[in-house]
Amino acid sequence: MKKILIALLVVLVAIQFFQIDKTNPVTDEKLDFLVINNTSPEIASQIKASCYVCHSNQSTYPAYTYVQPIGWFVKNHIEDGKKHLNFSEFGNYSAKKQAHKMEECYELVEEAEMPLSSYTLIHDEALLDATQKEVLINYFKKIEKGIKK
Repeated sequence: MKKILIALLVVLVAIQFFQIDKTNPVTDEKLDFLVINNTSPEIASQIKASCYVCHSNQSTYPAYTYVQPIGWFVKNHIEDGKKHLNFSEFGNYSAKKQAHKMEECYELVEEAEMPLSSYTLIHDEALLDATQKEVLINYFKKIEKGIKK
């Protein structure tokens, strides 16, 4: 049992040398969802707090991401989030895809699937109360209706 614990400790120390890349890609601000839609500061603030860490090229990495394998998990989660929706590249999406992404946004907020509970557990600034949910749902619906398909 002692050898197993020592081996586990050695592995945990060794993996700390394999840090994640925390740099964000350079993006054109003119393609950003909030810029394109001239989003009000109040709504933009909530979208940034609840969505942008995982769904944009403006990801931030807290201090705990320096600890592996936690950092690997967070990085993988962010990359997966950007595959589904990247607000920083929203302007590159076709009108049909933009409208579909807006529909997904309000549906996931309505169903309390976003933001993820695993994220809001540590980041209470991302939690949405009933009023904030309603504001975001209505905003995403308004944007969807305004997109020329």
